[in-house]
Amino acid sequence: MFYEAKNSLVFKKGNETLLIEPWGKNSLRVRSTLESAFIDHDVALTEKINHGTAKINVTENGASISNGILEARLNFNGVISFYKNDKLILQEYYRQYDPTATKESCCTKIISRQYQGIIGGDYSLTVRFNPNDEEKLFGMGQYPAPYLDMKGCTLELAQRNSQVSIPFALSNLGYGFLWNNPAVGRVTFGKNITEWHADSTKEMDYWITAGDTPAEIIENYTAAVGRAPALTEDYLGFWQCKLRYRTQEEVLTVARKYKEMGIHLDVIVIDFFHWPRQGDWFFDKEYWPDPKAMCDELHAMGTKVMVSVWPNVDKKSTHFYEMQEKGYLIRADRGSNQSFDWQGDCLAIDATNPEAREYLWDICKKNYADYGIDMFWLDNSEPDLNIYDFGNYRYQMGNGLQFANIYPQMYSRAFYEGQKAMGQKSIVNLERCAWVGSQKYNQVIWNGDVQSTWECFRTSVCEGLNMGIAGIPWWTTDIGGFMYGDVRTEEFKELLVRWFEWAVFTPILRLHGDRDPHDIPLLDKDPQRGYGGGHLFTGRDNEIWSYGEGPQKIMEAQIKLREKIKPYVTKVMKEASENGSPAMRTMFYEFPEDEKCWNLKDQYMFGSDYLVAPVLAPQTFKRDVYLPAGKWENIHDGKVYDGGQTITVDAPLESIPVFKLS
Repeated sequence: MFYEAKNSLVFKKGNETLLIEPWGKNSLRVRSTLESAFIDHDVALTEKINHGTAKINVTENGASISNGILEARLNFNGVISFYKNDKLILQEYYRQYDPTATKESCCTKIISRQYQGIIGGDYSLTVRFNPNDEEKLFGMGQYPAPYLDMKGCTLELAQRNSQVSIPFALSNLGYGFLWNNPAVGRVTFGKNITEWHADSTKEMDYWITAGDTPAEIIENYTAAVGRAPALTEDYLGFWQCKLRYRTQEEVLTVARKYKEMGIHLDVIVIDFFHWPRQGDWFFDKEYWPDPKAMCDELHAMGTKVMVSVWPNVDKKSTHFYEMQEKGYLIRADRGSNQSFDWQGDCLAIDATNPEAREYLWDICKKNYADYGIDMFWLDNSEPDLNIYDFGNYRYQMGNGLQFANIYPQMYSRAFYEGQKAMGQKSIVNLERCAWVGSQKYNQVIWNGDVQSTWECFRTSVCEGLNMGIAGIPWWTTDIGGFMYGDVRTEEFKELLVRWFEWAVFTPILRLHGDRDPHDIPLLDKDPQRGYGGGHLFTGRDNEIWSYGEGPQKIMEAQIKLREKIKPYVTKVMKEASENGSPAMRTMFYEFPEDEKCWNLKDQYMFGSDYLVAPVLAPQTFKRDVYLPAGKWENIHDGKVYDGGQTITVDAPLESIPVFKLS
């Protein structure tokens, strides 16, 4: 049965109710339930927008609903086909035997929206669509795979270290698709089927938008889920970091040397275990005796101070039993009540609980912000788990299978909302994970603890581009990779330099890593203490002078180049805040009419003006670059090339190919 209700189309058959309604420009939201009513929760679709006026048509054999250029047509069984300007772009998969049907009759008995009851719980849900051999799919967040086009991939919808699940896909057929559900599951973009699956959920909820260009689709998407504010110029220079500065004197010594060299640090970062135990959230006074004086000196240099905060709470920490008593920690349904055991026996704070978020911020304000700490590094924010048995963990919001993916977004809100409440005007934090809409909470996302290999470097380029498509314009990496970078080898130094040159043309220029070999003695003055920052290892030095004169000169020149383009990067960031455009843009984003641009994954546009072609293999000093239509100037030698051709250009160790559209 079809009927119209409050600007929406409703279909009922058996126990299922299907609701389709306009939700923004050229967009429709599609929900289905087997219950008596829908849940009043918009999940990711949080922004106040003009939903549009639906055009609805109900006939004897089906119905349709349209909003702008997007139309959904339903047959007699409620199977949905989506059209853009009367051209089919997406269709539900349905192979169900129906003796009364004249079409689509099939004995495989596979349906498009399949609910399977969970004993004692809700439903697992699978939603299926027909494939299209000509389709390419982009976005989906960040997965450690060397692909820009995700067609052919099966992706876990779950958060892990170095994996960021943001379930929004952009199609070259002219639409974007958001799986509006924070449940753990998977999506398969197969040759024979597209299949979205939630391991546990209460109802189906997805959103689809159409546009003539990728830019229009991203603008519609970010209008519905939120945009990052404008990232100002004072964050867009050089950030210095390492695993790990162990004392405030180490931090000040590094900052003073950069100042003597005439290199401005926008940000310096204090990594983990400046605290005694996880969940203490304060400076260990033995190694950080006067944090306020440290911040005052760094601020006088024009440098902001960032400090690492983890969500894990050790059972021996200052706050554990109070938090447990108040219900501020996640809990295990089975077995040991523990979620993480690295350097402590820990449970994570329940970031879905607003009281827990407020509790955490009150502590961090007192022990960090009141001393002058400007920014927070929200590490382990998935949160990292000993065993990724998501259904074993329970949050205030519900079971982990249904809600785990939204955790990093909620965790970031503890700091954003706290900083905003204390009147902080400029808020920028760094986080290891995200979900749909995280950009609203002023988060720079980085791609986790990736290895120091050329393979991870190549993968990082694709990750940054797909994160931009997924709505995250503030993105960065650990320059040189995080782990297994041996400072003694020429091979690693080459990788570091190439990574640094690329990072100049990414949203944030940030040098970080845990450098080998780990042969630096422990700092602990009391070996019997057995815990805290003095007891924990540290990696080798990771400042630009740590790698010898040759690499230092190259990195100095690259920092100067970044300073030179800062006003341009500021303009790009302003554009991201206005219409959702990524800072790092796939070639097809700027040149959608050029078919070659849809196949390029090793070069990209930084904003609309700069074409960047990183060097992604060792001992490579030339590379091919495709130039779309236009006039392109090599920023290093001033030579101008006509577009519409592939050229081979020099790529000396001192620089990577970058062209400006003139």
